[in-house]
Amino acid sequence: MTSSENGLKAIAVLEAFKGLLALMVAVGIHMLAGRNLQQVAESIVSHAHLNPASHLPSIFIHALSNVSASNMSLIAICALAYTVIRLIEAYGLWKGLVWTEWFALVSGAIYIPFEVYEILFHTSIVGVGVFVINVIVVWYMANLLLRQRRNRSAQEDLYG
Repeated sequence: MTSSENGLKAIAVLEAFKGLLALMVAVGIHMLAGRNLQQVAESIVSHAHLNPASHLPSIFIHALSNVSASNMSLIAICALAYTVIRLIEAYGLWKGLVWTEWFALVSGAIYIPFEVYEILFHTSIVGVGVFVINVIVVWYMANLLLRQRRNRSAQEDLYG
């Protein structure tokens, strides 16, 4: 197995993980459908031994209490669609399909400006970690695709 195949398989595993995480979100949202979300939020805050009157827990409770059933369904459908996209991408990368290599490059690059904004205005270790991993994936995919292009050009010059 070549190093490029190992790299693609590592990225495939990362994409599959993201897809499975999104699937868990979709299932979790589906399970909460029809329940009193304010009560669920208050229960979560209570189980975490947080003060419901403090700033972040109160924002969390208020945000969940304002989510409608139709919004929950839309969020669950979007999470499910994201799951399907990520799992298809993971499969294609695992199998070495070129179109998924391009898709991984473009889909990763799209997030970079948003991640930079997030780091600049809401710096967190998780945000920085996600940004670094995404830059590594985009850099790796761009290098891989450029190498493949150079190899094709060299072969065409040699045999063409």
